Amino acid sequence: MNTSIRTIRARQILDSRGRPTVEVDVELEDGSLGRASVPSGASTGASEAHELRDGDPAAYAGLGVKKAVANVNGELARALIGFDAMDQAEADRRLREIDGTPNLSRIGANAILGVSLALCRASAASSRQALHERIAVLAGCRRPVMPMPMVNILSGGLHAGRGMDVQDFLAVPVAAKSIEEAIAQVAKVRSAAGELMAERGLPTLLADEGGLSPGFRTGRDALLLMVEAFSRAGFRPGVDMSIAIDVAASSLKAHGGRYALSREGRVATAHEMVSMLGEWVAEFPVCSIEDGLDEEAWGDWELLTSKLGSRVQLVGDDLFTTNFERLQRGVESKVANGILVKVNQNGTLTGTLQVIARAREAGYAAVISARSGETEDSFIADLSVGTGAGHIKIGSVRCSDRLAKYNQLLRIEESTHAPFAEMSAYQAWNGDRE
Repeated sequence: MNTSIRTIRARQILDSRGRPTVEVDVELEDGSLGRASVPSGASTGASEAHELRDGDPAAYAGLGVKKAVANVNGELARALIGFDAMDQAEADRRLREIDGTPNLSRIGANAILGVSLALCRASAASSRQALHERIAVLAGCRRPVMPMPMVNILSGGLHAGRGMDVQDFLAVPVAAKSIEEAIAQVAKVRSAAGELMAERGLPTLLADEGGLSPGFRTGRDALLLMVEAFSRAGFRPGVDMSIAIDVAASSLKAHGGRYALSREGRVATAHEMVSMLGEWVAEFPVCSIEDGLDEEAWGDWELLTSKLGSRVQLVGDDLFTTNFERLQRGVESKVANGILVKVNQNGTLTGTLQVIARAREAGYAAVISARSGETEDSFIADLSVGTGAGHIKIGSVRCSDRLAKYNQLLRIEESTHAPFAEMSAYQAWNGDRE
């Protein structure tokens, strides 16, 4: 069987927000084909790998990706034609070497990631493996696990035109015993939240990730609605259903290390933010908080972790940006206890797997995550299972770009009978850490 690369071809397609993104096809000499498309974020960390855009205002307001596409079809294709697709690590190393910049800014992380993920799909097809099985081999994971989902119900921040200060409020079906049951339960909560909002005359328009955007003035108002939606859907708050919060605090920054809570009409210090989050944890069934403080406020994160790190999962997204060195700094500083994993923040599959492995070694939770700008590519569903990460954050149970991933999880569960993580996924942050 000849597993060398025959062709690599990229094209510009549109993501869930109608913005251009990169799609790549990799074909092997044995006829195996792999295709992948690249997501894009709205709330982005400063240390993310660089997304290359054209900057031509006449084409998609400057957001075109024809340069990235040309880089795939030209320089990257020439370098990798004839390369053995089974050697994912070496291919990804070569892709980084070709770019030659720390953040993949010359070729573009969107170009490089498209090739990296498509290559993995092609090698899986050639090996007659399911994608999650191939990923498990690459990750050295002996026990694939169906992940516990955290599902977007209410949205604000950059995902919903600043309708609320806090970016997302998510439901976690903590009593579910399978991914099928988990999805069905959060779908009931999502419908109940919509009914409650409609009854109160609140808008029920969709945000970027399929959540609802009620435009509440305070986070507490949103949390009250979440709890009420749980009860209306027939679930006991804190027993059957818990809450995850994505503050996206880096997007709230005001001058002097403060946070502009515009909807509340006030500016908060880091200590006040920590106090507010602590009050929410005390009053509501919150099990996870993401990006509670700014991405460079390492000292303040130490305070947040010391106050809440033994009670809830504290996830770094902008803080860590799926970057090995930043995660290592967090581990050494005992900052946070979880990391959000986004493949396009890192730029290659191998780099992403290294980050997940380091998180596991350190006892940090790894939450595999979609972006606000997504496609119908379901790669992260297989990534979550194949790495045994135990967590996934896709968005709401609306819109084809989100449902493609939930539906893939249902297929995987049916075909593999892999165990469901249940709440064991949330114990990593409460165990032994370095």
